[in-house]
Amino acid sequence: MKKLIFIFVLLCMFSCSDYIDKPKNLVDKDLMAEVLADLTINDQATFMYQDSNLEAGTRFILKSHKVKPNDFVESFKYYVIKDEMQDIANKAQEILLKKDPKADKYIKDKQNNSGIPPIMK
Repeated sequence: MKKLIFIFVLLCMFSCSDYIDKPKNLVDKDLMAEVLADLTINDQATFMYQDSNLEAGTRFILKSHKVKPNDFVESFKYYVIKDEMQDIANKAQEILLKKDPKADKYIKDKQNNSGIPPIMK
């Protein structure tokens, strides 16, 4: 009887290997990185211009990349649960540094002054 219960428990553990199902319209990792980079720029713009509309900027970015908001949210959840968001965030940071090379110096200065170890390799 104990062996039967043990086998049943093992079957239950291995039958549920995924915590989340893959979304039907999963956003590609590269596209996700591009969207995150643009959302970061949008976030900084709304920080500098307090009267601007963050929601309108977010809608514009998603529309320009041809990504539906629901697909973005579901893909974001999927990548976080699958522990793949760190790689996507690093790609987004590389995209940001390509768009603004001066940002690299700013980031390094901030990291040196605050003692935070560098994120990128």
